Parts: sequence; structure tokens; C-alpha cells
Amino acid sequence: MSSQSSAGSGAGSRVKRLMAPDIAAKKGREPIVSLTAYHAHTAAIADAHCDFLLVGDSLGMVMHGYETTVPVPLELMIMHGRAVVRGAKRALVVVDMPFGTYEESPSIAFRNAARVMKETDCGAVKLEGGRRMAETIRYLVDRGIPVMAHIGLTPQSINVIGGFKAQGREEAQWAAIEEDARLVAEAGAFSVVLEAMAEPLAARITGAIPIPTIGIGASAACDVQILVMEDMLGLSPRVPKFVKEFGAVGAAIERAICGYAQEVRARTFPATEHTYAMRDAHQGGVDGAGEPGRATKKPKKASS
Repeated sequence: MSSQSSAGSGAGSRVKRLMAPDIAAKKGREPIVSLTAYHAHTAAIADAHCDFLLVGDSLGMVMHGYETTVPVPLELMIMHGRAVVRGAKRALVVVDMPFGTYEESPSIAFRNAARVMKETDCGAVKLEGGRRMAETIRYLVDRGIPVMAHIGLTPQSINVIGGFKAQGREEAQWAAIEEDARLVAEAGAFSVVLEAMAEPLAARITGAIPIPTIGIGASAACDVQILVMEDMLGLSPRVPKFVKEFGAVGAAIERAICGYAQEVRARTFPATEHTYAMRDAHQGGVDGAGEPGRATKKPKKASS
């Protein structure tokens, strides 16, 4: 017995969440928009603009200070996955399978992927690898787990690759990468990430396979574009060549913290409007909020 569920609570606020087949069906149509997301608040902001959000294992580097994605544990992915699913109501949420949780065998991959799906309520998982992971992708899909594949630069293999190096910049490499794309599509992946890939090769793969290609440092010809949110917001201290910074959030945060520190040291914060006065006995214990003992929230200033 099953019932169709929608994100949100209350009859008036129900929004149908996108699912993996919805993303697959957008192949060849208008470009699909996606970003990484690691916590509820930014997921809620991105939800109105993105078709899917990826809880990428890049969170280990972006949020937790790891040098690579290799050390990221499954429990960390589950914790952040839960937060993003709670924040996003419409976008499909995809969670990365971290290194060491799926490579050993299809059955171990299923056990860990099923745990991710059950404990986060996400709509799909992502795993890295082409032909070597085709059997695992088929095994997961046959058992009800939608899979996003990932080829080209695969950061979990950095210790074998020898660094974050672009792929397919020599035509001699093309056949193997194209074969990876074909095999993951045939295995049942609903989409595939093409990372740090020469533009002509990414465009060629996009035209050759029936599932959406997700470009990150690949080509505008890809069906989807994705960036690490912190990179495109201007929050990361260093970004790859393929990143365009659409904001300057890092500088804005520094200005805000600097202003806060100055006012604290000058004792100008907190000011009168940020503190609580004594209650007036004649008001019957009613604060300025109009309710006994309840603080008010200041309205946010309109942005200019």
C-alpha cells in the first residue's frame, strides 16, 4: 500500500517534489539548473531556482577543512543530507556516496545507499566511476535506488589521478571516456556528471547519450550546469578555473563581522533597541510584544 506524498505541510502549501525521472525527462529541453547544498537554510533559498540540489562530498573540503573528499564519512553525508531535505521542498535532493562505501561490491553499495535513502529521505544517490561502476549502478537501480553517475575528473580517485586534472584534453583519451558515458547510461543511471572535461568532448557525449549530462567545468552544451554553491557565491578562498563568482558573500561576511567587532569594542552594541526594559507593573506584565514575556523580532531592513 502506498500514498503519494508532497513536500510541505498543510493543504495550501503542498508542493510536488521533483524526482529522478522528472530530471531525466528534461533531456534536450531547456537547461537544468543545479547547485550543491549542505544545510537547510541555503537549500531553502536555492529551492526556488534549482531543479535539483546535490549534497556533494565536497562538503568535506568546503565546510570541514579536509584537503580532499576521500576522508568524508557516510555519517557526515547523512547528517547534511537530512538538513538539505528539510530545507528544500521542491527540488530533487541527491546525496553523494562517499569514498569506500560502494566500490567493494554491488551488495555493499546497496546496503549503504539504502541507508542514505532511508535516513535522509533523499531522492537519489550519486557515485563516481564509469565502466567499473556500471554493474553496481544496474544493481542499485534494479532495487529501487535512482543513481546519478559521475565521470571525467573523479575527485575520490585523486590519489590515483595525481591531482585535480582536466580530462579529455587529448583526443586519445576520448574513446575511454565516451565508453564510460555509454555504459553508465545503459546501466540505468538517470543522469551523469561530466567534471573538468574538454568542451568538445562534453558536447559530443551530451549529443550521444539519452540521459542528461551535468556539466561542472565541461560545456554549455551540457543539459545541466552545477557549481559548488560556496564557490559561485564568492565564499571560497580559492576556486577552480571553471567557476564564475556570481556574488561576493565572503567579503560581505567579513565586513559584517568587522562592523560587529568594532561596535562591541566601542560598547555601541547592543543599543537600547536591542535590549529589554523592565516591565511596567501597570501593564500587567505585558512586554512591548503585546504578549506576556514574549520577545519581538525586529523586521528586516529592505535591501537597497
